[in-house]
Amino acid sequence: MLGHVFDPKAELLISEQLRPHWSQAGAIVFVTFRTADSIPKEVLHRWDREKDDWMRRQGFPDGVHWSEILPGLDEKLRGDFYREFNRCRETFLDTCHGRCLLRTPELAKIVGDSLMYFDGKRYRMGDFIVMPNHVHLMAAFADPDSMRAQFDSWTHFTAVQINRSIGEKGRFWQQEPFDHLVRSVEQYDYLRRYIAENPVKANLKPGEYLYRRYP
Repeated sequence: MLGHVFDPKAELLISEQLRPHWSQAGAIVFVTFRTADSIPKEVLHRWDREKDDWMRRQGFPDGVHWSEILPGLDEKLRGDFYREFNRCRETFLDTCHGRCLLRTPELAKIVGDSLMYFDGKRYRMGDFIVMPNHVHLMAAFADPDSMRAQFDSWTHFTAVQINRSIGEKGRFWQQEPFDHLVRSVEQYDYLRRYIAENPVKANLKPGEYLYRRYP
């Protein structure tokens, strides 16, 4: 495999900003970047309310935001939460809202080239797919500290290059990516299939996406 699956007994680094980022040396991580215009604000606000409602149904008190409760949930409840709302996000992204600029092969290539640039040096890059308004990838990092820095490097560099190509300025990507440490060999295989099948689910034609399969 690309790396190893998450080991709950090994050292783990959790960094917090808008959302928690779990990283572990050598562990495979599944990452989703989305463009800043891919999900309208009203949809994000609706999901925020639905997440609060989900927490209320689990018996948590009113007045406490879901993001404050999530880190303290047991593993099963946290997994249920992520499955519920990650599914909503992925389904919505595949409906291709926003300008979907990455449908243009030249712009998708900027992202693909950036992902591969330090492959084998800073990280091991696995399967990835550049969709019209988002990117899925799998990678493994030698140490937990380097994952977050590499996320920032990818998004900053590609945003500058894409904006230069289209003659614009401003934020291109969402503020932070979504990431998930792969828990099992079965999940690794499932995510590889998910990446490969993403264009079919989104009804894309060849040339409207950029797919790379890990050897």
